[in-house]
Amino acid sequence: MTASIQDSRLKRRFELWDSNGDGQIDQSDYEAEARRILQGFGEQESSPKGRALLSAYAQMWDKLQAKADTDHSGTVSMQEFIRVSEQEIVDAGNPGFNQNLRPAIEAIVDIADTDGDGEVNAAEFTRWMRAAGVDESTAKASFNQLDSNHSGALSVDEIVDAVRDYHQGKHDIPLLGG
Repeated sequence: MTASIQDSRLKRRFELWDSNGDGQIDQSDYEAEARRILQGFGEQESSPKGRALLSAYAQMWDKLQAKADTDHSGTVSMQEFIRVSEQEIVDAGNPGFNQNLRPAIEAIVDIADTDGDGEVNAAEFTRWMRAAGVDESTAKASFNQLDSNHSGALSVDEIVDAVRDYHQGKHDIPLLGG
């Protein structure tokens, strides 16, 4: 994958997390996305699933801040985010991705799987993506592309692989919106 495609995807991820648009992300931006997902599914923060999601996002933030916030300001700039994400998630391959992002994806899937079948169907996936800031038509199109076996559902591993492969440039399915 070219560096410009990778940087574009990481920039878009940063922009989605920068909920107040101040050009910096901080712990409250991560918490805001987790809360949007909880709200999108009507899940309470105090429920076991709610606490697990908030904890996964807090851990994701803590890992990023420890590596990127070199001036100890409590915030991370886009440049810092891209640098650390490239090192820790993209360049580190599957182990880096699994260490940094898989716990949050698993916690999201646990909430998104509203029918309890262990998978995320099209409606659940669309609801998740909308809560994360992706428009409905993009979410539906993404699901249809990811559901390559046409089973009508995605497993945790399929979703983890899809997010990882997107960031590693193995596919162009728009998981972060337009």
